[in-house]
Amino acid sequence: MNKNEKYVITINRELGSGGRTVGLKLAEKLGVQFYDKAVVKAIEEKYNLNVEEIEKLKGKKHNWWSDLKRVVSVGGGIMGAPYYSVSEGEVTVKTTTDEMFKTETQILKGIAEEESCVLAGRSGFFVFRDHPNHLSILIQASMESRIKRLMGKQNLSEEEARKTINKVDEMRENYVNRYTGTSRYDTRNYDIVLRADGKTEDELVDIIMQYIG
Repeated sequence: MNKNEKYVITINRELGSGGRTVGLKLAEKLGVQFYDKAVVKAIEEKYNLNVEEIEKLKGKKHNWWSDLKRVVSVGGGIMGAPYYSVSEGEVTVKTTTDEMFKTETQILKGIAEEESCVLAGRSGFFVFRDHPNHLSILIQASMESRIKRLMGKQNLSEEEARKTINKVDEMRENYVNRYTGTSRYDTRNYDIVLRADGKTEDELVDIIMQYIG
């Protein structure tokens, strides 16, 4: 990846691995914006975007994303919104339709056309597989480590945390398989695969920065 040209870094991560925090810290260190599924979803819903509407925006102005970004709270409250909700150990997952996937893909591509960025999401490795300046990362952790982290973050019991992780893992794998025809665990989809156990988020960011050079 060439830092001197417009680039996109995509991060796939297991729930409880700390991958989202790594993405945020990496973006901050690189001086670029961080986007995740919640941001893209909020933008899509706020402006009732679909593939047809995005094509109209593109037709009117080349820098449609820059214009839209100016009126969107990027970096604000919507950044932290999860794409699933947890209540008493039960995980509720928001569904994605084929049309929504196409719309979100167009939004992601629009972001990458306008600026260098770090994107966290289940299908980023696939969406940007042909991008000329793309770095794809997978961050994993042991189940024990993931459970411990989720218990602390979501104030869940061990049983609730395990149930949530299993449910989200299944949801994300099914999503990736449906829309990309591959597995999110297939390491051939990534340039870097990192195991988070025994490392802080800052240490993981340092490893990635060393790889980038």
